[in-house]
This record gives sequence, C-alpha cells and structure tokens, in this order.
Amino acid sequence: MTVWDDLVGQERVSEQLAAAARDADAFVTAAASDVPPPEASRMTHAWLFTGPPGAGRNQAARAFAAALQCVSPDRALGGAPGCGFCDGCHTALVGTHADVSRVAAVGSQILVEAMRDTVRKSFTAPANGRWQVILVEDAERLNEKSANAVLKAVEEPAPRTVWLLCAPSVEDVLPTIRSRCRHLVLSTPSVEAVADMLVRREGIEPDVAAAVARATQGHVDRARRLATDPAARARRAAVLKLPLRVEDVGGALRAAQELVDAAAEDAKQLAEERDGKETEDLKAALGAAQGGRLPRGTAGAVKDLEEMQKRRRTRTQRDSLDVALADLTSFYRDVLALQLGSRIALANTDAEDALERLARSSTPESTLRRIEAIAACGEALDRNVAPLLAVEAMTMALRAG
Repeated sequence: MTVWDDLVGQERVSEQLAAAARDADAFVTAAASDVPPPEASRMTHAWLFTGPPGAGRNQAARAFAAALQCVSPDRALGGAPGCGFCDGCHTALVGTHADVSRVAAVGSQILVEAMRDTVRKSFTAPANGRWQVILVEDAERLNEKSANAVLKAVEEPAPRTVWLLCAPSVEDVLPTIRSRCRHLVLSTPSVEAVADMLVRREGIEPDVAAAVARATQGHVDRARRLATDPAARARRAAVLKLPLRVEDVGGALRAAQELVDAAAEDAKQLAEERDGKETEDLKAALGAAQGGRLPRGTAGAVKDLEEMQKRRRTRTQRDSLDVALADLTSFYRDVLALQLGSRIALANTDAEDALERLARSSTPESTLRRIEAIAACGEALDRNVAPLLAVEAMTMALRAG
C-alpha cells in the first residue's frame, strides 16, 4: 500500500506528485554522490494544493511529504519513493518525522508567533531525513504578518527545503506567495470512489459506505467519520430534523440553541481528551513535581498554553457548526431538486419523507432563500459573530422561507 492510496479520486495529482518525488530522489542521490542532478526536473521548492473541502488537500500534501522522506530499500532496485511502510513514510504520515513540520490554525488565524520557529527551521538542513518539509495546512488563515514571514522563506529557500501550502482556492493565498509555488488543483472525488475507499480501507459494508458517501457528496473525511462514528451519525440525524422544527418562533429559537449547544459539547469532549494531557506534559517539562507548584518564572508558559487551548476550542466549535451547515445545505439542495423535478440522485435518502413534505409545502424560491440564509450564517461566523446570534438569525430565516 503506497502513500498515494489515501488520495481518493485524485489519480492525475498522484501521478504528478509521484513524478516529482522521483526527481527529488534523484536530486538527493546525485548530491550525495557528487553527480550532477537531472537538468529537467518536475520537483520544485514550493507547492500549493487547492481544492474544495473534502477533496484531500492535506492528505495529498502529507503523502508527498512521506514520499520525499521515503527510505525504502526498494528504491535502490528502481522502486518508486512513497512505499508507505518504511520508517520515513510512516513517521511522515503520522506526524512524528523530525524533518516534517506541520502548521495548522489553532484559532481563526495562523499567527506570526506560530510561524517564527518553523520559518527559522526551514533554513536548516534536514536532521536525519532527505528533505526539510514544511506543511501549512490552513494557508488561507495566514494573517498579514505570518504570510510575510512565509513569503521571505519561500523567496529564498534552503536547497533541501520544500514548502507545501494547502488552501481552498488560489485566491485565498497572497499573489506574491502563490506566484512562487507550483499549483495543484484537487477535485471533489466521486461518490463511487469514496464508497469504494470505505469498503477497501475501513471494512465498511457496501450499502453503508454508499449511503454515507452519498450523504457527504464526496467529502472523504466526513464520509469516513459518518461510517465509523455513531455519535457523528446521531448529530447528523438531529440536524436533518431541524427544518421541520422551525415552523414557529419558539421552535426556531430552541433549534438554534440546541445546535450551538451540540457544537459546544463536541468541542468540550475533544478538549477534555487533549487539554489535560497537554497541560500535565508541559508542567512536567517545566520541572514541576507531580501535583506540586511550578518553578518560578514558568507560569507564563502555562498561561500561553491555556490561551491556545481556548482558541482551539472555539475553532473546534466552529468546525462542528460548519459541518451542521453543510448538512443543512445538502438537505435543502435535495428539496430544491424535488421541486424542480431534477433527475440527480438525492444525497439524504434517509430523510426522504421530510424532503418530500417540504418540497410540497414550499416553493423553489423560498428554498433558495433558505440556502442563502445558511450561507449567510457561515459568513457571519467567519466574521466572529456570536454563534448563537448567527444561528438564531438563520433558523428564523428558515422559518420565514
């Protein structure tokens, strides 16, 4: 199983990355043996991965990072980099490779403080790997200062450093940065490709795999979570009942409160799993005895960690709400398809009775207004409007139609 097997429905991108990894391997081998590297190379120092949510931007970047660090003995016999089982591939994929640095937004932005050490590391030679790889998973969340720090590093990179930036679209990245990157566009994988992956890789029953792939419309991560997490399926089922609960003002406000509370509870559960261990690990690293006081001058580090954890909880709640908004949009898209007599397959066949009821009781125009209200809610959340206020405005708009 190679590293490219995780890229669902992205055969063209896999071929391009595999070719670049082979050229990168030839470059390192030539440098080690004082042989001139190939003149024509498909490898470059900076890459930009774009595509819609669920297409697998981060997975593609991680697979490429693994292929660049591949140390499989088969390579000496002509095997391609990216075997998927060697130490270099494995540690790069799970995030423990010393020469693969991953940067992701904790809150709504990637702050320059989070980039300084990474940018500094990008100018150093690999410690024990073949390349120094910097993976920025949320490049669209770079603020002005952190983007400028990345720009300086991308303009004049070290010889064995590779930057991998991931963003929804090329317009989400500064023109000065994207002009220095090789651009790869990922597309939404087909429902059939996602279902096949769930059967092969996760052992999901074919009918269940087909249902969740259709429900998520090709979003690989959400399909995998729906197929394997009963709690995720329960949350989705609750969201799909919301359109029938907003027939009066009280119902609309209660539905909004419950949606926000569910997202907050989801964030709280994830935080409880991570925050306590992180705090204890930091205190131990700072020299605090078990259950004892912190050494003098180290309280600021703990406070910084707590602030980071708070931003992460807010981001997790936002991510949970984003999933709910995507499910609602999918629901009303099916309603609109029924109203217009479209032949496209319904995504939410498990809620077909509710879909037909709303399709009969409303007009296509009102359905479009409801879809616009959901999009407006997402935009309000992006502007840091209080979640309950934004969701209440949406549910009231869904009621009005």
